[in-house]
Amino acid sequence: MAVRSAMHRAGAAALTELLQFPAPAAGQRRLPCSCGQQAHYRELRSKPVLTAVGKVEVSRPYYLCSHCNNGQFPADVELDIENTEFSPGVRRMQAVVGQEAPFDHGRQQMKLLADLEVTTKAVERTAEAMGEDIAAREQAEIQRAMQLDLPMIVGKPVPVLYVQVDGTGVPVVKKETVGRRGKTEGQPARTREAKLGCVFTQTTWDKEGYAIRDPDSTTYAGAIETAEEFGKRIYLEAWKRGWSKAAKKVFMGDGAEWIWASSAEFVG
Repeated sequence: MAVRSAMHRAGAAALTELLQFPAPAAGQRRLPCSCGQQAHYRELRSKPVLTAVGKVEVSRPYYLCSHCNNGQFPADVELDIENTEFSPGVRRMQAVVGQEAPFDHGRQQMKLLADLEVTTKAVERTAEAMGEDIAAREQAEIQRAMQLDLPMIVGKPVPVLYVQVDGTGVPVVKKETVGRRGKTEGQPARTREAKLGCVFTQTTWDKEGYAIRDPDSTTYAGAIETAEEFGKRIYLEAWKRGWSKAAKKVFMGDGAEWIWASSAEFVG
């Protein structure tokens, strides 16, 4: 651990030297501003950034638009540290530990495994921000799919492609159940239904003739949303897995009404 800490300190010192941007040349001291005017170089400004080898100092040019007073740090955009003091690598670590365990446990893992000091709130904010970004990208992809802007799936036909859908109640904080009726008459809801689906293939059978799921063939989709929205989500996952070129297509679920409502995308 002592050797690791020493190597981190050396790495942070070296990285700090690499991240000292020079002042721009005379002909590069203006940048376009979003307001349509020009932002002018003012000075070099420093900020601390926590990286995979520890805390470093980044010194970079600052530009200011006199028309709208909007400041710019082009180097922050280039390094992907705009509006954050965590490097992309550290943010990935926080997202990984934040999704697998309570945020304070994630903070402890960061210290033990990477020798990085972060707060519990930092793990929470980073994990949630990445989750929101992933959700936004998924929604954009779903919207493109619903406009028939689906990618062409190439390759060999899939013999049998399965889609399986189910739901389960998950505990949530009180604000997530406001206005929702519980299972018991007169009682508020204490859970929300998470809709889950998986897509997998099958190419072999056992000696008794039962289908055997292909190893490592299962991919998943899940969300707390309406049946219609989830139907689009799981349809997109099935399409990416080769639904359009499957020789046999199987949709499975229990008797829940919402499940068969969500199958509308598959049956047309």
